[in-house]
This record gives sequence, structure tokens and C-alpha cells, in this order.
Amino acid sequence: MKSRASRPHSLADQPGGGALPGRLGDELRAELIAFRRDLHMHPELGNQEFRTTAAIKDRLEKAGLKPKVLAVGTGLMCDVGEWDGVTPMLALRADIDALPIPDTKAGVPYRSTVPDRAHACGHDVHTTTVLGAGLVLAGLDRQGLLPNAVRLIFQPAEEVLPGGAVDAIESGVLEGVGRIIGVHCDPKVDVGRIGLRIGAITSACDRLEITLDGPGGHTARPHLTTDLVTAAARIAVDVPALLARRVDARAGLALTWGRLETGHAPNVIPQHAELSGTVRCLNLDAWREAPDLVHAAVDEVAGMHRAKTVINYVRGVPPVVNDAESIGLLDAAMTDRRGSYAIEDTEQSLGGEDFSWYLEQVPGAMARLGVRTPGDTRGLDLHRGNFDVDEEAITVGVELFTAAALLDGGRS
Repeated sequence: MKSRASRPHSLADQPGGGALPGRLGDELRAELIAFRRDLHMHPELGNQEFRTTAAIKDRLEKAGLKPKVLAVGTGLMCDVGEWDGVTPMLALRADIDALPIPDTKAGVPYRSTVPDRAHACGHDVHTTTVLGAGLVLAGLDRQGLLPNAVRLIFQPAEEVLPGGAVDAIESGVLEGVGRIIGVHCDPKVDVGRIGLRIGAITSACDRLEITLDGPGGHTARPHLTTDLVTAAARIAVDVPALLARRVDARAGLALTWGRLETGHAPNVIPQHAELSGTVRCLNLDAWREAPDLVHAAVDEVAGMHRAKTVINYVRGVPPVVNDAESIGLLDAAMTDRRGSYAIEDTEQSLGGEDFSWYLEQVPGAMARLGVRTPGDTRGLDLHRGNFDVDEEAITVGVELFTAAALLDGGRS
């Protein structure tokens, strides 16, 4: 992959326009925008995406394709073109679930109609781009222009640890697949661009839940009991500090608390306390060591305060580690569609993504899809109720996927 340093940075510097077919026509572009808005108005949480699954299935069937609903009851897979049983397929993956937060956008007609539910992570865009790519590729297949079958994967429950990818893999979505690619919306990247990175592009993410118990007592006599408030506070402060000294700093292991709950009265030492948070890690090896390290640190601090602990360490997802050849494929595809100016380097984030489970089985890569309107200064971010996208990103994603499918098939 070429260095980005010598590439122009203005969208006007170098127009795209490669030789590959599969451009998105105006009629289909309008249909896909309407499809995305419909999903946005009707968000569904992980493993509850029945309406979303039905909508995808119906549109694929209208295109003459044969989608199969996954064994878990939501999500589906669909092959475009007939697989020869030998040549490894390229898979295009989308996640279809929403988040349990309210949609706070104002002034848009496609605001969520479901209370406390929102597509605030861009999964509606991911879904629409893979659907659109499937429809375009189906048209190319009818013309004899698709060199190899392509698998579409619409995966449920990405937001539910350890991720719906685990169930999708068990349903057989990777059978016959030799490579998998996906995109994730990035509100820090202008629409018309993608961000690429060889190696880890996300971090590992686990969930930690701790309960503390003791006899409780009067705040006048803390020496006669277990002071769970102090114990919980010390765990909240000291355990992250201990972990920072027990792994290489370059591993980026970080424990961050999201909840600490204990006590009901100012003069009563409680008998029970709870903490919960996430453990994130940039390095795969450190992630594998993390459960033992966390258990040891919690036990050490809790023991100093004579608190009884129960630790529930919930394994989440490993880092998404992009394969160099797959990044090269995405680079070539975007260069054909928009020109090399439209590609930028991107950093590894501390966010987690269950796309990583696919990469434990087959090579692949995830790109960051720019969704910010150039000049927009609102500072939108993922997992916030006001999150929205520039819908031109749908066209970019569809054309990126179709070009990648044609280039990957051409290498078979």
C-alpha cells in the first residue's frame, strides 16, 4: 500500500473514475437512502432485529437472490453468483442492530420512532451499503461480469458481548469464504474518504463486574466491621493503577469504571457494593493475560480491606487486526472509485468490534467510512443520541464494496 504522505488531501485534487463497472445509479441511490432512513426510524436491539431482517430479506428476494435467515432467528446470509465450491469467496459484512439510547436529533424526518432506541453507531448505514453492493453485484452477475461469487453477511447483535459474530460463524457464514471485509462509520472522516490501517484498528473490549460483601455496621465504629465504601473506592482507584504497572504500557490495557453503587444512609456502612466497567486493550497478547491480571489485582486490594469479592469477568472481543493483503484490496478498490486522494491513514481506536471474531478464522480488513459533511463543525460522535451521517457515504460504501468484489474475483 502506498504511503499517504505524498497524496493530495483536497477532494477536488484528483477525481476518481476507474475502469471497473458497478457504479451506483440515481434510482438505486435514492432507494438505498430511503431504505436507510426506514431502518433509522425503526431501530431494533441485538437479537431482536426481526423487522430489519425481514426488510433485507424481502429486498434481496426481489432481486432474485436467495437469502437465508441465520439459526438465531435474526440476521441473514446471501450469496451473489453461484459458488463453484472451490474458489474462496469474498464476504461483505454488515451489522444490523441498534443501541438502547434515545434519538435526540431534531429537524430530520427519519428520527427514531421507537422510544430509547437509536441507530447511533451507523449500523443502518453498514446494512444499507452491503445491501446496495449485493444488488449492484447481482446486476453484474446477470451480465456475466461477476468473476466469482460473493457472500453478503447481515449480522445481528454486534453490540451484545461477545458479539453476534460468534453465532453467525456457528451458523456457517464463513463456509467457503476466503476473505472478509467491512466498514464502520467514522464521524471524524469526511464523506468521500475512507481510513485504512494495517494491523490492529480497534482494541479488545471485555466487561468486568465486581460485587463486594461484608458485615456492615455503624459509621461510628468502622474498625469493627468491613468498610465497603472505602474498599470499593480503593478498588476503583487502585486496581487500574496496579494494572498500569503490571503490563507493558504499549499494550494499552485500560480499566475504566462505568458504575459504582453502594450504601443508602450517611451513617450506615453498607453490607454490599458493586462496581462494573470495561477492560480495553490494544495488544492481543496482553488481552489474553488480562483476566488473570485483573483477578489478582482486585483480590489484592479487596484483601487489604477484608472485603469478600465475587468477580465476573465477561470476555468480549479481541482487537480487529487487519490483514495487509486485504487492506491492499480496499486501497485498490477505493483508488479505482475515487482516486488515491480519498484514502487516509487511520489510528487504532479503543473501541471494540466483533468483526474481530471473523478475522480469527479468515483474513480480512475493516475500513473506516467517512460520514462527516465537509465543513461540519458539530463534532458528532458514535453512541450519542444526536449521531447522524452524510448519506453520500452510502454511495461511497456501495462502490467500495463492489470494486473490491470485482478486484478480489479477478485475482482468483
